[in-house]
Amino acid sequence: MSERTSSRWGLALISPWLLGFLIFTAGPMLASLYLSFCKYDLHSLQFVGTKNYEVLLTRDPLFWKSLGNTALYVLFSVPLGLTGSLLIAVLLNQKVKGIPVFRTLFYLPSLVPAVASALVWQWVFHPDAGILNFALSKVGVHGPKWLQDPKTALMSLIIMSLWGIGGSRMLIFLAGLQGVSDELYEAAQLDGADGLTCFRHITLPMLSPTIFFNLILGIIGSFQVFTSAYIMTGGGPDNATLMYVLYLYNNAFRFFKLGKASAMAWILFIMLLGFTGIQFKNASKWVYYEGGEKE
Repeated sequence: MSERTSSRWGLALISPWLLGFLIFTAGPMLASLYLSFCKYDLHSLQFVGTKNYEVLLTRDPLFWKSLGNTALYVLFSVPLGLTGSLLIAVLLNQKVKGIPVFRTLFYLPSLVPAVASALVWQWVFHPDAGILNFALSKVGVHGPKWLQDPKTALMSLIIMSLWGIGGSRMLIFLAGLQGVSDELYEAAQLDGADGLTCFRHITLPMLSPTIFFNLILGIIGSFQVFTSAYIMTGGGPDNATLMYVLYLYNNAFRFFKLGKASAMAWILFIMLLGFTGIQFKNASKWVYYEGGEKE
């Protein structure tokens, strides 16, 4: 087969994906970019330049409120989620009888649809009928109104985010752990290293690419949190759980300010792109690959 024929076959095989990407991804992205410079309410379209961005950044307190709420959510949920997933992966990496069963049990909660999980946790946090306050009452503690109190509502969503720590992140960590050579641990143990020392000086450095991968995906995913806030609190009370994407959704589909919502989407895209770029630039300081080579 000639090189030209091979190229044509390759183009023909990827053309369905390219067509789908252009229609369902690139096209809508370009349309939203144009709409971000327009005032659009499904009835009339008026080009307003950078007004949507100016309003969001200088005259919309809810924009900054939602961004602050989301930043706090990311600040706590990502480290807690990564730590929990890593610890579970370490436990499930042990060579004990029946470990496949335990791996399955830990992974099952992540298969529950997000809406169903939110409804379950809404009941868990119920001030009167919830299992959490019931358990607290048994030890003499009067539980708060988790989702109804602005002081605890955001914390409740952060706790709820830990529901999925046994999911895909745990599996990725588990795969990374199984890729660490046993010879490294054996050599360290011969030198008198204990388990904690091996974990700190062997496991963590060898897992740094996996940690970096999960960190990036975790931050991107947490900045886009929507379902839990929408189902459990609707952004309340007193906008305490008004997340960035929830506010974007409200602008688009409740207030029909599609231009403003598009501007919010692009601001989020630029923030995540910039943050990801910074992380990749700084990765060489702590991400190591086998052989001791830096990223």
